[in-house]
Order: sequence, then C-alpha cells, then structure tokens
Amino acid sequence: MYQLYEWADIIRRFMDAGGDVLWLIAAVTFLMWTLLFERFWFFRFGLGGEVDQVMQVWEGRSERKSWNAHAIRELLISQVNLKIRESLPLIQTLVALCPLLGLLGTVTGMIEVFNIMAVTGGGDAKSMAGGVSKATIPTMAGMVAALSGVFGNTYITRIAERESELLKDHLTTDH
Repeated sequence: MYQLYEWADIIRRFMDAGGDVLWLIAAVTFLMWTLLFERFWFFRFGLGGEVDQVMQVWEGRSERKSWNAHAIRELLISQVNLKIRESLPLIQTLVALCPLLGLLGTVTGMIEVFNIMAVTGGGDAKSMAGGVSKATIPTMAGMVAALSGVFGNTYITRIAERESELLKDHLTTDH
C-alpha cells in the first residue's frame, strides 16, 4: 500500500512540474486511448454480430443480380462501414491535438520564464528553472502521447480497412 502512495506522489510532483497544460494532455490522452480500446473491443466482440446480421439479410434475398440488389448491397456495406469507422476521425483529431497541447505548454512555460526574468532582472536561475520545466515537460508529454496514439490509430485503421474489404467479399452477387 505504501508503494501506491509513493507512486501517486511521484506522479503528482511530475504533473505539478509540468503545469496545468500537462493535466489537459493527460485528459486528452486518456480520452484517445479510451476510444482506441473501445474500437479494439468492438472489432473483437461486436463486429461479428453486425456482419452476421448483414449476411443473413443478404443471403435471405432471392435475387442478387439486379440494379436494386446492388444498391441494397451497397447500403448494407455502408451501414456496417459507418459502425466500423465510428470513432476513427475523433481519434485522429486527438492524436493531432496532443503535440499542439505540448506546444501550448511550451509557450506558457516560456511566458513564466520571461515573467520571472522581468521581475528579477534575470538573476534568479532557480526560479527560471521551474518555468523551463513547465516548458519542456508538456512538450515531451504531448509528443509521447501523440506517438502512442499514432501507433494505436494505425493499427485500428488497418483493422477497419481489412474488415470493410472482407465484408465486401462476403456479400457476393453471383447467385
């Protein structure tokens, strides 16, 4: 139990050293990974049921060669594709937002450094060091969050593309 308190104190000190923007980066990262895990979960456990439903509707049709049948096929594919790609644009936006928030942390930290230099005349190195840490820690955190999100987003996007193509292959028009 003591280890848990020790880790919590280390995390709190790190977040305090990075400033308020670091909390925002943490919240965006948490949201991004929550959405990524939701997509992992959907592809693992939910997509199969959706595909089975569409397959039953398609295979239940007596005729699959007419223009109307092709339009219905495209409709079914589009409906499942909407579910497959549901959160992908938001995840991509959050990935792109992370480094921008890191830059915001850099700017706010440097403003603090310049403020200290203006007040003290530039002679208080210890006070300036706090501002420099508030400038560099969010930059690093934003880049790390973005890199982790890029890997997760790439993986999820590849799964989405593969599942979409498999669905098109399953809904045959040769009967």
